Amino acid sequence: MKIFSTTVLIVLALVAPNVNSFPHGAPTSVCQSLLPKHHGTPPQPPQTAPYRIEVSSPTIGQGQTLAIRIVGQPAELPFEGFILQGRSFIEPTQIVGTFNEADKSKLMNCGDGNANSITHTDKHKKVNHYIEWNAPTDFVGEVFFNSTILAQFDKFWTGILSEKVNVVQGQVPIQSSPRPATAFTTTRTSFSPTPAILGQSQDTVYNGCGQNKVCFGLPDNCIDKMSCMIFSSVKVRGEIFEIEMKTTDPEAVYVALGFSTDARMGDDLVTECVKDRNQVSVFTSYTSGPPSYGTSRAGIPQNDATLLSGQVQNGELYCKIQRTPRTTANGRVFDLANEKYHLLVAAGKSLKENGAGYHDIGRNPSSQAINLAVVQEITSSSNLLIRLHGAFMIAAWIGTTSLGILLARYFKQTWVGSQLCGKDMWFAWHRMCMVTTWSLTIAAFVIIFVQLKGWSGEQNPHALLGTITTVICFLQPIGALFRPAPNAPSRPLFNWVHWFGGNAAHILSIVTIFYAVKLTKAQLPIWFDWILVAFVVYHVAMHLLFSGAACLSDKKTANRVSTFEMSDRTNSRKNNSSANKMNAAVSLFGNNLKENIQNLCVFSMHRSGKDFLVPTSSFC
Repeated sequence: MKIFSTTVLIVLALVAPNVNSFPHGAPTSVCQSLLPKHHGTPPQPPQTAPYRIEVSSPTIGQGQTLAIRIVGQPAELPFEGFILQGRSFIEPTQIVGTFNEADKSKLMNCGDGNANSITHTDKHKKVNHYIEWNAPTDFVGEVFFNSTILAQFDKFWTGILSEKVNVVQGQVPIQSSPRPATAFTTTRTSFSPTPAILGQSQDTVYNGCGQNKVCFGLPDNCIDKMSCMIFSSVKVRGEIFEIEMKTTDPEAVYVALGFSTDARMGDDLVTECVKDRNQVSVFTSYTSGPPSYGTSRAGIPQNDATLLSGQVQNGELYCKIQRTPRTTANGRVFDLANEKYHLLVAAGKSLKENGAGYHDIGRNPSSQAINLAVVQEITSSSNLLIRLHGAFMIAAWIGTTSLGILLARYFKQTWVGSQLCGKDMWFAWHRMCMVTTWSLTIAAFVIIFVQLKGWSGEQNPHALLGTITTVICFLQPIGALFRPAPNAPSRPLFNWVHWFGGNAAHILSIVTIFYAVKLTKAQLPIWFDWILVAFVVYHVAMHLLFSGAACLSDKKTANRVSTFEMSDRTNSRKNNSSANKMNAAVSLFGNNLKENIQNLCVFSMHRSGKDFLVPTSSFC
């Protein structure tokens, strides 16, 4: 039995598959995971790894060569195997760049790339292993190096990361020849893209906000929620100003950050992140103020800002930019290091010939000018005047104007038995509504010009239509002061002009409010359109209701007059006057029960030959 067992063990040993690590390097099946298939042996936690990936420079130009070294801690600590890749920081699953052939190493083709990964060729001990990586010529942005390092078969670490390396346009001075390990960057990495590699979402642009960089965005208070439609940040590192910008709007072709002394557009330095197809570029421009708002790159030095990283992913536009602290634009010096500036973030869907187009996606100025080197929280500039302008106009043209028009058109034969300030009730209330409309409109018109300091630069007919409405509104009460007497020949002409002016202004005002929903400054939700539609439907329904009531009133009045013919025995003028001062027959919209009883008494007394009116304070 003992002999039989020994024989079985020998046979199993001969036919068993090889379970050693791949002595000639990692297979392409692990290109994405970098996880060795060591038959159930799990990797060690990466933070416990006694190895690090060191790079010779934090910045490299497109097409240049970067020196990389795999170093143990202590430096003499050996390892057997490895696999190393360069990956995009924005999209950690994207492998970028190529490697040169190296001692005890071989190149790998992962995915569609050639020589974009590198691994060992044997399991001999390696110390301070040197590798060269070539930056891609068609990529600008941040990369990091991800690796798996094997000390031995059953002890390895996956996810050992290098510091980030910025791949920039042009050439930068770097050391690409072999150098001792002490000359490399030795600081451990302070970021971890692992969640993104595992398929989890992580927006890294918010990392460091309020700690080592100033962040600002749109809408207000979006930084804490990490939900900015437009995002910007400024990090100061000595004489270097590092700017990040992002917009989540898929229609955006640019996102920009302006530096302003007054939180208003005009005479500002602007850094533009521009999308052209799938390429990203950076420009510096200067804004002009009223009346010809806009940005222009003409005569502005473009070498003060360098694109460190730019990418369009899932419709989101992102840029990381490095710019010098001093820039002269249009004869004006902007000193970001020593002066205080408001931040203006903006994004738009179009470009002009030599600059960014209108910021029709959004624009937001900061509430105060700040020293960019001081990390702090900043808030948006107040929109109080814009909100007051909108509230006044809505109250005037949806509220008091609509009520005043209904009173003037349908209630002339209502409340005729009583007066207010010597005028019929309908006229007194109509006048109060129109005076309120006039006051609110003029106040709102002045407020918006105080806020904008000039004409709106937005390509929207709201401003023009609003101005026309305000002019008509301003002239209406002036014309009413000169209305002719009731029996004057020109009175019908006045009535038609006054009617046309009031209705024209009302219709224009509603159209103007509809256009206001499209204004970026208004920041109104799209569903606000449906509130306006509901008002229009309601207003038309009221007109139809009152028109039907008026027709019914005219019919009953005609029947009533033919049945109870008024006597003309004494004084026809007096009789006619009495008839004109009666409430309409179906005027329940303004009368109480007592007033309708009085109307019936008046008709009964006319029928019996009595020609007098019942006092309004008594019943018949």
